[in-house]
Amino acid sequence: MDESAVDGWSPADNPYAIAVSEAQWARRDVALCVRRIHAGDEVVSGFDSRQIDARHLCIALRQLLTAETLEQAALADLGMDPEVGQALEQARKRFELSLPDITQIRNGLIHFENWSRGLGHGPQSQRVKAGDEPRDVARAFWGFGYDITTDTVSMGPYRINVTAAEEAAAELAHAIYMAARAVDMKNTADHRDAAAQVLTDAEVPCAPAGPVQVSAALDGRVWLSLDSAAVAEEAERHTLSRRALSALAGAGFGITSLGHFQADDPALQLAAGQALRIEPCAARQALATAPQG
Repeated sequence: MDESAVDGWSPADNPYAIAVSEAQWARRDVALCVRRIHAGDEVVSGFDSRQIDARHLCIALRQLLTAETLEQAALADLGMDPEVGQALEQARKRFELSLPDITQIRNGLIHFENWSRGLGHGPQSQRVKAGDEPRDVARAFWGFGYDITTDTVSMGPYRINVTAAEEAAAELAHAIYMAARAVDMKNTADHRDAAAQVLTDAEVPCAPAGPVQVSAALDGRVWLSLDSAAVAEEAERHTLSRRALSALAGAGFGITSLGHFQADDPALQLAAGQALRIEPCAARQALATAPQG
């Protein structure tokens, strides 16, 4: 049985993360193709391996632009700060400036059934509308190949530099990752603030004024801890621990521990100085990932 059908998971829950995953795959695809192209030719059933890899290279490069489009859509749905999307857009523009012809080369490869007849969209369509014969248009936009002397891949009038492609791919993939990282940081901050507010509403003394602490780690986890040095009495530490855990549980948050202590009771673990992880509240998490507006 498909496990995703059991836990209800769907890629539609977090498309911003899917964009990162696809961008990273495409970036590695680009790096692999460039490495093999520069390594030299190998004959595969009569075909030059560099020409094969050049085709994969162009498709992988265009996939990065698709990943950026998905990331932008996810940022908008989540209501992220416009500056996040603007920074990503600037990265896309740099990519397109470095490889201005990549979309047309990819289109020619993918839609060869139309381009080979001069019936492709975009530039071919414009030429035909201007009065050129489709067969002449097809000839002008045909002829894919990698040229070792110039380190370029071309198709008709379009070309890209292979060495520049790897750097451009790495930069755009990183920009997509950083945009998603901004989403994760916001989600972590919201998670931390929500948990702290629950404790405040329950009149549990939180830092900086009280000994109970809710902190966000760099890995996106949120932790609950108790400053035992600020609470001298063991009984008081136990009372504060139970009040904090009861308030969080009542609000729908889960609690997990690292298991460093023998005690099974989370309250005893917290009172003894162990930090406990505050799991996101399911209702709040669903709200955070739902499209806004």
